[in-house]
Amino acid sequence: APAPPPARHLFSDPAEIEALRGNLLAWYDKCKRDLPWRTLAATEPDADRRAYAVWVSEIMLQQTQVATVIDYYNRWMQKWPTLQALAQASLEEVNELWAGLGYYSRGKRLQEAARKVVSELAGRMPRTAEDLQKLLPGVGRYTAGAIASISYGQATGVVDGNVIRVLCRLRCIGADSSSPAVIDRLWDMANALVDRSRPGDFNQALMELGATVCAPKAPLCGECPVKQHCRARRRVEKELAFASQKLFGKPASVPDVEDCGVGGCPLCPPATEPWDSSLGVTNFPRKAAKKQPRARRTSTFVLERRGCHGAPEYLIVQRPSSGLLAGLWEFPSLLLAQGLQEEKQREALADHLQAWMGRPALFICLPIPSQVVHIFSHIHQTYVVYSLPLDEDVTLDPALSPSRWVTEEEFHASAVSTAMKKV
Repeated sequence: APAPPPARHLFSDPAEIEALRGNLLAWYDKCKRDLPWRTLAATEPDADRRAYAVWVSEIMLQQTQVATVIDYYNRWMQKWPTLQALAQASLEEVNELWAGLGYYSRGKRLQEAARKVVSELAGRMPRTAEDLQKLLPGVGRYTAGAIASISYGQATGVVDGNVIRVLCRLRCIGADSSSPAVIDRLWDMANALVDRSRPGDFNQALMELGATVCAPKAPLCGECPVKQHCRARRRVEKELAFASQKLFGKPASVPDVEDCGVGGCPLCPPATEPWDSSLGVTNFPRKAAKKQPRARRTSTFVLERRGCHGAPEYLIVQRPSSGLLAGLWEFPSLLLAQGLQEEKQREALADHLQAWMGRPALFICLPIPSQVVHIFSHIHQTYVVYSLPLDEDVTLDPALSPSRWVTEEEFHASAVSTAMKKV
């Protein structure tokens, strides 16, 4: 087993833990944001409905800002107020409501798990973090801990991006915060800190602190309710005092920055990344450099015809049921192979277009395309867009992906991605 980290990185004083809990909860009671899922969790008497309400919010909040989620959450809970209602919905309905929220597999997994609860667990949500994670697809350790602590009062911690930032600053953890070893230590810390009488409120308070005060950049340290427990802040204050004494010519010893010393502490910053005084507390947390998103180019065809009432209609097709943007609708598109010679690329486009139009399509008739850029988390996507008004009806090949003609209004009401709406 790895050696325990130095005391500097731990909460080992019971009195300090009690004080931190009290200060954080008092601040949360006074300053917490009024959010619909919090209201439901606090007022819903039925445990299964309460857990479902928290679960939906936690899935939506993954990789998505609170301000964006609120409207989606309210519409979701209005449409499917219970697990049973969601289990009866179609995936198409789920995708339509989720459209624009991103990371579309989240909605699909949420519905799959709801169906499992209804069909295999008699409609009863698992009651512990361990069972939630074990029995529900798409529910990881964090989501399970959030549901169990907020809905059922289980004294279990949570670790998300906000909590990582707060804990790393409180205890000067400068090792790569995305590494499994550091994540394990942070989970141990979160479980030790969680308030036994108000675990759900404590976990939400810790996340709220990271979201509103202990921000990634320009944190509001002066407003922090637990600043007296923050070792990153203490280090900043000591360095400022040292600099001040030096400025006025007073004798000053080198500041005690509480380094763990040589020997490769597993939670200290590596020697290659020394403390940067200009960053202050934002020296923490530290992450490995992100990979650059890979570039991808896709040809997209906006085929337009006149509908029976004279309004323009557009052809949309359904994406495969797995992979990026699974099951969503889009204009007919073709991923362009990298490094393909222009002539070969033109042939591939002509073949693809011919398949959709049901007749030969001469590439030279295509208009000059426009370009639309959309950034996914791991892909820098450029859509090369061709707008093609059609003078006659198009016979669609039933062997191709599911397809349909829609008006502009129907297009925006369909399960289409933000990227396609840009197109």
